[in-house]
Amino acid sequence: MSSSAHRPFVVGLTGGAGSGKSVASRTFRSLGVPVIDTDQISREVVEPGQPALREIVAEFGNEILDSRGNLDRRRMRDLVFADRNARRRLEAILHPRIGERMERILASLDSAYAVVAIPLLVEAGWTDRVDRVLVMDTPEDAQIRRLMRRDNVNRDEARRMLAAQAPREERLAVADDVVDNSGTPEALIGQIQRLHRHYLETAGQPAP
Repeated sequence: MSSSAHRPFVVGLTGGAGSGKSVASRTFRSLGVPVIDTDQISREVVEPGQPALREIVAEFGNEILDSRGNLDRRRMRDLVFADRNARRRLEAILHPRIGERMERILASLDSAYAVVAIPLLVEAGWTDRVDRVLVMDTPEDAQIRRLMRRDNVNRDEARRMLAAQAPREERLAVADDVVDNSGTPEALIGQIQRLHRHYLETAGQPAP
């Protein structure tokens, strides 16, 4: 895995939809760790006026926009979940820009280590962009329930969302660390606190 003298030790946080990445990100932030959210970056690079949005419209047509000229994220999501080729075309537009902005933010940080939340780390082949892979692992039934509640979708739609992502086994195969998110929030936080101390030590800073 890659490292650079110009950036901190980088932990790539990933996991399937509904696996608890957001809770993990909040916990790391509460411990004072910089967390870069690639989902947030992906929203920023498709704002009106951004080159990526113009490319997406050229590729998929004006119907991918809402009435105010913003990317209709729900329509885009439905399209790429239903069509693997469409997903690849979208990723070819977004991934280089997301990666470039991520590296720019990392280079600006002055911290022992940083967490980069990358939901599609495995699918995008980005394991070489981080120094360590942390996978949030959750039973599929729990993921489905969370997706139904979070995204207001039915069970079949939630299953399709999971099916469009890398299988659980594929993520676990590249994991350096795994957080089991099948228990209580307290258990999740405890696991992350232990990893925080480990990452500080790995990055050469004494753990508190």
